[in-house]
Amino acid sequence: MFGFRWLPWKFVLRRTARAHGFLDPIALLSHLRRLTQPSEVAEPVELLRAGLVLHARGLVNSRVIQHNLDWVWPYWVERQFDPADPAFVPRAFSITHINLTHRNWTALGVPDLDALPIVDPRGLVTPRLDGWSLDAWIVTADGRTLLPSRAPGAVQRLDLGADALRVVTESRDDGLFLTTCGEVVETPRGWACRLRVSARAGAPAWAVVALRPCNPEGISFVHQVVLAPDRTTWLVDGHPAAHFAAPVERHHVSTYREGDVHIHLRDREEGTGATCDVGLATAAALFALPPGAPRDVTVDVPLPAPEPGAPRPVTWHRALEGHCALKVPDPQVRFLYESALRTLVLHAPGDVYPGPYTYKRFWFRDAAFIIHALLCAGLTGRAERALDRFPGRQTALGYFHSQDGEWDSNGEALWIMERFARLTGRPPKVQWRAAIRHGAQWIVKKRLKDDGGPHGGLLPAGFSAEHLGPNDYYYWDDFWGIAGLESAARMLRATGDGKEAAALEREASHFRKVVDRSLGAAAERLGRHAMPAAPTRRLDAGAVGSLVAGYPLGLFPPDDPRLRDTTAYLLEDCFVGGGFFQDMVHSGVNAYLTLHVAQVLLRAGDPRHEELMRHVAALASPTGQWPEAIHPRTGGGCMGDGQHVWAAAEWVMMVRALFLAEEDGRLVLAAGIPAAWLEAGETLVFGPAPTAFGTVTVKVRVEAERATVAWHGWWHGEAPPVEVRLPGYGPVHSPGRAEKVNLDRQQAP
Repeated sequence: MFGFRWLPWKFVLRRTARAHGFLDPIALLSHLRRLTQPSEVAEPVELLRAGLVLHARGLVNSRVIQHNLDWVWPYWVERQFDPADPAFVPRAFSITHINLTHRNWTALGVPDLDALPIVDPRGLVTPRLDGWSLDAWIVTADGRTLLPSRAPGAVQRLDLGADALRVVTESRDDGLFLTTCGEVVETPRGWACRLRVSARAGAPAWAVVALRPCNPEGISFVHQVVLAPDRTTWLVDGHPAAHFAAPVERHHVSTYREGDVHIHLRDREEGTGATCDVGLATAAALFALPPGAPRDVTVDVPLPAPEPGAPRPVTWHRALEGHCALKVPDPQVRFLYESALRTLVLHAPGDVYPGPYTYKRFWFRDAAFIIHALLCAGLTGRAERALDRFPGRQTALGYFHSQDGEWDSNGEALWIMERFARLTGRPPKVQWRAAIRHGAQWIVKKRLKDDGGPHGGLLPAGFSAEHLGPNDYYYWDDFWGIAGLESAARMLRATGDGKEAAALEREASHFRKVVDRSLGAAAERLGRHAMPAAPTRRLDAGAVGSLVAGYPLGLFPPDDPRLRDTTAYLLEDCFVGGGFFQDMVHSGVNAYLTLHVAQVLLRAGDPRHEELMRHVAALASPTGQWPEAIHPRTGGGCMGDGQHVWAAAEWVMMVRALFLAEEDGRLVLAAGIPAAWLEAGETLVFGPAPTAFGTVTVKVRVEAERATVAWHGWWHGEAPPVEVRLPGYGPVHSPGRAEKVNLDRQQAP
């Protein structure tokens, strides 16, 4: 039989499309490809698949939401569909309706449990990935309601208890008070997402727990809901799905044709079950509220059991044992640091995920940054466990594959493997060594032939980091490739393979030369040192990717004119309201890329890093999270996951950089400490913090006009040279073994 490739499918597709009055899809795709550089992968199939799923839901949203605005919808819908709200998005020619203004949520969970329920900004709980949700309301006998998604205001917080991670949401309106608390608990039935509701009204009323066929992305179908005969269990689509601690006192259900159950809450007749062929069944469990007194309602939703062989969930105390602690007088910085640590732990149950929902899958790029933050925060075992999975994701050709067309992944994998070895003072693990060799050789073989042209000797055009733009010969890929080869060479030399290490060092040296040559040609073409995203690109927001040569890779010295000018361009042309605005793909302010710019500034001794850090702190949600990109008007998420773990990782690394950095064979201490922290008269503490030289704890204190910077290290070998650069005080160089220096305040010129 002939294979599919022998069928004249292009002719058939073109002829069929024209016969029905559609554009010629083959010609259209051909024109689209001309907008990018020639590449073996036009767009990763994984991204296409994710995009299709997102827009399939958006298509359903467009058919349901705008025609039923009398339903009670999640917070993002109530805002985005309100013409009086700054979040309003016109819908006339939008085929799909997607959350573009309030992509914010917070994950619940326990360390090492893969299940990650999420809570939206008004307390809507989505217990299972991509599933239906639970909401809580109050309805009074005289017809008043408290609906958190519509309430004029709400307060939400993240409780960082020693035994649990809880999201608490408080809403109030017209004398009605509602508090919800979401958490993950272990029950006799197994792990569950628990929603605790506390309601109070001054008049006869009902507390309502509502089953909603939607979540922070849109519609999630519910075809059948039944209240069990004992009135303590909801069966959803035939399965026990929610267990109430007390029997439901009143119960109502509705189908799509009958409208939202919200409009049936005062019906005389109860309903114990509903079947909806559309998949928009709703239900409400009601509990009487005595006037003026609070009432608590608890409901548990079972979570999927851990996979066989998966790590057993542990307590938060155990998961954070030995972590790098922070003591500073700024409560917001402390809270964001503690919240970020828990975000890192929660999203590293084995593999590491860059988010609990939209991005609950693996990428090497995000993994490198997340694992680096885990390492630098002293959570070494969790980082090691994730790294042990890397060789299993490598193809027979040596490609570290998480999605097609990403030529940065091998450099990232090799770099973070070596960072683990250096920060722990241990040689590369035996079971990693074959992967290291094959991964480095893949970079060598993947490079283009050095023909002297603008792309000669670079890595091929690829999709790379999606926020940089269409397929191109990205310097981001090349910088990671260089770092990967150099890391592999150092690791192989440490294991006694000097010959192969030397060969990789030569390859890395040549790679550096061709990149320098290409950057020189770009500088001549542009008339400045700033590095574009790719050799033939104009300067645009994608240039932020080229800063990787400064942070985190340190391939260029801190004062390199290419880094300085790229930063100057970005600050002048690509910042909105104090944060880096990525106008390609993300179309929002990006917290982690803003912190990349701040890291480059701090490394160069530029005090503007503090302003950028303060702005990122202000962008955080009340629960201490950042979405991938932030709407410049609403302050809500407009792209990606609503809790972006890479952003949390960068906050941890930014705090670390204020206290210590590794630079050119020495340890730099206290270079980024804000002046306001010194004026508080408290002792600042950071540590124990792993570094390439060993683990160190740093303490800073100011009394009158003198400052003391002390450090205590558990070094891998000899103590490193130390440079203390406390802002406002003269720099001091010291041998690491001194462990304390006193500094005098510099006089203003």
